[in-house]
Amino acid sequence: MVPGSDVVALLRDALGDRVDTSPAALAAARADKSGHAASGLPLAVVRARSVEDVQQTLRIATATATPVVTRGAGTGLAGGANAGRGEIALSLREMDRLLEVHADDLLAVVEPGILNADLNAALSQHGLWWAPDPASRAISTVGGNIATGAGGLLCTKYGVVRDAVLGVDLVLADGRLLRLGHRTVKGVTGLDLTSLVIGSEGTLGVIVGATLKLRRLVPGDVCTVAATFPDVRTAAEASAAVTASGVQPAIMELMDAASLAAVHALLSLESPTPGAAQLTIQTDGPAAATEADLIAGVLRTAGGTVAVSHDREEGERLLAIRRSMHPAMESLGTALIEDVSVPRSALPAMFDEIARVERQHGMVIPTVAHAGDGNLHPNFIFHAEPDEFGVIEAPPQVWAAADDLFRAALRLGGTLTGEHGVGVLKRRWLADELGDDQWELQRQITRVFDPQGILNPGKVFAP
Repeated sequence: MVPGSDVVALLRDALGDRVDTSPAALAAARADKSGHAASGLPLAVVRARSVEDVQQTLRIATATATPVVTRGAGTGLAGGANAGRGEIALSLREMDRLLEVHADDLLAVVEPGILNADLNAALSQHGLWWAPDPASRAISTVGGNIATGAGGLLCTKYGVVRDAVLGVDLVLADGRLLRLGHRTVKGVTGLDLTSLVIGSEGTLGVIVGATLKLRRLVPGDVCTVAATFPDVRTAAEASAAVTASGVQPAIMELMDAASLAAVHALLSLESPTPGAAQLTIQTDGPAAATEADLIAGVLRTAGGTVAVSHDREEGERLLAIRRSMHPAMESLGTALIEDVSVPRSALPAMFDEIARVERQHGMVIPTVAHAGDGNLHPNFIFHAEPDEFGVIEAPPQVWAAADDLFRAALRLGGTLTGEHGVGVLKRRWLADELGDDQWELQRQITRVFDPQGILNPGKVFAP
């Protein structure tokens, strides 16, 4: 084992001022938005500015058998980018350029540190956009989206990150650079390693570039339908009725009573009706108004009180209520923001399970859902003292309730994570979903890419 001081010296010799060992930088690299923190402090934070910087870092890491944890904006919710004792935190945040835009081919080439919102601001000048829209689009990076296989608000109509990436540039643990995927609409040469890397959470290599599949800006109006229901199960049944109707909204978000009340309080809005849940739905394109009216009819039949807006700015104000969910949860205490998905028809049953978990474990679990694709985000609110670095860990009773909820999702034919990833927080349940044979096969695949096991060790496939 090479002493940490020697590893840092090698990094400084190769990378100079890109190596940051300040106490603030090391402490920040321990945690993400999940509330979880790694044990101890990393050796250094390398702030890469080029592909060569990444390659140099990984060559040193391989030569010294030093673990490397890749980070973007640190907005992850599964602890997957947290760097701890004896590890190098490799930050790609400063690699944030839009390298190419080809409007005729509907593609762009980007560095991993570019923010979703900044990318789309630049693409809009070309009449283009990149569809993935996490609620954190103003602060999340494209590289982080790809590493976690992110989803977001627009999945219902426009798909997830996996549907919007043509290729990735990947640096392996030993510093070799691979260019995976293609720039063509079709391409089936060899195994699809691009899809394997998407959602791999830094366990296969470091994503240093991406070729993205773009869309032209959607013409026509954007219409927003806001509907309130007497309870969350009725709202979930209404969302399933919208899906069954065949009308295709761009966004369909559900907020239960606890989450809706918290956001209204945060934004100083009039308090909602006690127990009421809300669906916020947007349609876009040339048929937006017709589709909004059809959806409104479905929701009224399902028992909703419905308002339809044809004003784009008013629609964004309504959607801002949903986007304020995370800060609203933080106003209640410390939030463990979870992520499960079930078949869309099972959404009402999953809300029943959440209510059962609340009763049996004696806690309130504010929940929002991307109702159009069955992805729920239950929030476990708790109060605990921070550690010496200011990080607050969820207590055992919270994890007991989460365990109950995760297993309920699996019983309903669902999955442990729809978009946040496994990271540290979900690894203990991974074999429950995959089965032992598939778990072991996937772990072996990571060793093909990373024989020494230095890339994001302890994440995803840890025993």
